[in-house]
Amino acid sequence: MPRPRRDSEILPAKERMENAFWELLASRDYHKITVTDIVREADVNRNSFYYHFSSLSELADAAILHMVENTPVSLPRPNTNPETAWRTNIAKLLQTPGQRERLDRLALVTGAHGSAELLASLRDFSRMNLMSILQIDAEHLNLQTDLMLEFAIGGMLAILRRWPELSDHIETEDLLNDDAAALAMSMYLSLSKTDMLGYWRRVFNPSVAPRIQ
Repeated sequence: MPRPRRDSEILPAKERMENAFWELLASRDYHKITVTDIVREADVNRNSFYYHFSSLSELADAAILHMVENTPVSLPRPNTNPETAWRTNIAKLLQTPGQRERLDRLALVTGAHGSAELLASLRDFSRMNLMSILQIDAEHLNLQTDLMLEFAIGGMLAILRRWPELSDHIETEDLLNDDAAALAMSMYLSLSKTDMLGYWRRVFNPSVAPRIQ
């Protein structure tokens, strides 16, 4: 006979509804998901839904923001080798089951079941999160940094679109021992205001661009 579940073992209603959103988005188009579907999948009542969210789009935004904010990216510290910091970030993304699930879920936004509305939210939240990580002041954003941010977010979305075909066979070393790693790391360091020009020269000059070991 199974033991009864304690209250502490039951996920909060809000978390169950966010999980329900992702489960439903994996199987149907966003515009075909209803509040009724959410409350049924999450095993909550409609009053609980409207206590936490005013609409399905607000739930979608909350679910996407939650995934984006859980990105385990940290900046290289002054006394840390930048290649080591990059390796640590990539390892966290690809070797942690919870982070791979996060990528699986965010990829749904860019996939066939997503929508322009969801994609816009993902883009905006990713930009805000990256600016927060890098401590970039939105009120004093210069053109160079703005373009780098757009480049970074565009690249991230492109990877997420192809994540379903990459996820089963991509390994950490694939992103560390490839030219793409040098490009990504250069962008990472550029945004963190570390020797930008020097790293970009290394990327576009193969004779001096070292491989990441």
